[in-house]
Amino acid sequence: MSAFAIAGRPIGPGCPPYVIAELSGNHNGELSRALALVDAAAQAGADAIKLQTYTADTITLDSDAPDFMITKGPWAGRRMHDLYREAHTPWDWHPALFARARDHGLACFSTPFDTTAIDFLQTLDPPAWKISSFELVDLPLIEAVARAGGPMIMSTGMATLGEIEAAVGAARRGGCTQLMLLWCVSGYPTPAVEANLLTLTSLSAAFGVPVGLSDHTMGVAVPVAAVTLGAVAIEKHLTLARADGGPDAGFSLEPGEFALMAQAVREAAAAVGRVSYELKPSETPSRPFRRSLYAVADIASGERLTAENVRSIRPGNGLAPRHLPHVLGRRARLPIARGTPIAWSLIGPEEP
Repeated sequence: MSAFAIAGRPIGPGCPPYVIAELSGNHNGELSRALALVDAAAQAGADAIKLQTYTADTITLDSDAPDFMITKGPWAGRRMHDLYREAHTPWDWHPALFARARDHGLACFSTPFDTTAIDFLQTLDPPAWKISSFELVDLPLIEAVARAGGPMIMSTGMATLGEIEAAVGAARRGGCTQLMLLWCVSGYPTPAVEANLLTLTSLSAAFGVPVGLSDHTMGVAVPVAAVTLGAVAIEKHLTLARADGGPDAGFSLEPGEFALMAQAVREAAAAVGRVSYELKPSETPSRPFRRSLYAVADIASGERLTAENVRSIRPGNGLAPRHLPHVLGRRARLPIARGTPIAWSLIGPEEP
C-alpha cells in the first residue's frame, strides 16, 4: 500500500482514522458561521477541514433550460445555478478559514472544480487536494490537480470500477505519488443498506492505495463499521444545527454527533487491533477466577475422590477441570478439607 500523509500526519493501517469535516454550504452565506464551523470541528475531534472551491459560473451555466433544472433529490425544483450560488464558499473567505484551521492545528484543504480554483488554492499552499465524486470522470481536471503536487484524495460515488481505474491513471499521469480513495455513495442522504462497505476491501486490493469513506448516511454506525473493514479516513458533513437549514444541513452531523463519531471510529479502529491469543493486561485480575478442581466436602485420608466430594468450581487454584476424569477414583494421600484446591500431591496413583 502506498504511503500517505497530510501535513506530516501519517494515514493508513495502524494509524487512528483521519477524520475530515466537510463544511460545504453549511455556512449559509455567513463568514462568521463558517469560522464557527471550523471551531466546532476542532472541538469535535476532526483532523482536517475540507472546503469546496467554485463559483456558480465555474461549475455550471446560468440557464433555465431543462438540463439545468434539478428534478430529483433534496434540491428538486431548483436551478443548478441558484443552488451553487447559495452553496459556494466565497473565495475571499478561504484565507481566513485556512488560518482559523491552522490556529486549531487542523489541516485545511479543498476541492477545486476547475483550473482557476487550482491556481487560486495554490496561493494558500494546501496540504492536500480533493476530487469530488461528481468530478471523478473529469480526467483532465484530475491530471491538472495532480500536476499541482501534493497528496490527492478522490471520492468514488457513482463511479464504475473502470471509471475509478481511469481516474487513478489520470492522477498517476499527472505525477501523483500519494493517493487515497474514498468509497462513497452519492445519495443525500444515503440509506445505510446501500453503503456496501465490503467494497472498501475491494478498492484497496484493486489499487494498492489507502481507502477511506466519504459518508452521507445519517448517524455514526456506518463510519464505525467502515473502520473495522479497513477505512483509514472518514469524511462527514458538519453543520452547527440541522434546524438552521441550508443546502446540506439535512444530511450533516451536528457538533455533538460529529464528536461522538470521531471518538467512536477511533475506538473501533483501536479495537480491531491484531490477531492475538495472549493474555491481555486487563484480563490478569480475572485469570484466578477461572474454574478448577476443589474438594467440596471433607475427604479423609485414604478415601476415594468422587463426584460428591470433588467438583469443578471457581476459583482457579486447583487442577484444571480437564483432569477431573483422571482424579475421580483415586484415594487421598492425607486428609483434604472442604474448600481445598486439588493438587496431584494430595492424591495417590490410579488404581487398576
